[in-house]
Amino acid sequence: MSSFARRLAEAAGAPVGRPRIIAVDGRGGGGKTALAGRLAREMQPAGVVHSDDVAWAHSRFGWDGLMRGGVLEPLRAGEAVHYRPSGWDADGREGWLDVASGLSAVIVEGVGVSRRTLAALFDVVVWVQSDFAEAKRRGISRDMAELGRGAAAAQLNWDEWAAEEVPFLLADQPWQRAHFVVGTASSLPHDPETEVVVAR
Repeated sequence: MSSFARRLAEAAGAPVGRPRIIAVDGRGGGGKTALAGRLAREMQPAGVVHSDDVAWAHSRFGWDGLMRGGVLEPLRAGEAVHYRPSGWDADGREGWLDVASGLSAVIVEGVGVSRRTLAALFDVVVWVQSDFAEAKRRGISRDMAELGRGAAAAQLNWDEWAAEEVPFLLADQPWQRAHFVVGTASSLPHDPETEVVVAR
């Protein structure tokens, strides 16, 4: 386990009968998904929940009730999660959002997961600080590679997302509630595959 994962585990404590519940928050394109995946591999047995799956075909930011009732409250009760968000039916998406019971940690990642209405349900919160321009470049490149969007469509999607993301984050300021602030900018001297830059 890396020193950062160990620090997270210590900060989260050792809840009885349930996993540590860790939020990884930050702007779109900031590196949250990659960090959450790394942490889950280092904190095995662990799982990851993506807010994009909860918000699917529902709302970009108005999904806190779904996250609370469908994911966080069952986790805090020590139960497995077997949840089908409402947007999945509307969009014809198959399957369920599943998180097994008995895990040591569950990392919940996404823009706004540690918002005021949900923050108390997490044991520890990480804010991923990213460079605005670099996050945009990453987000557009990701949409082109993973979703097959052309450059113009990916740019439009980013602009529409940012038009909602920026005011939401400015109003909620989830970084103020973070236990750890980490950086992912390529200009910071670190190996993003194995290291995390943690602010003092």
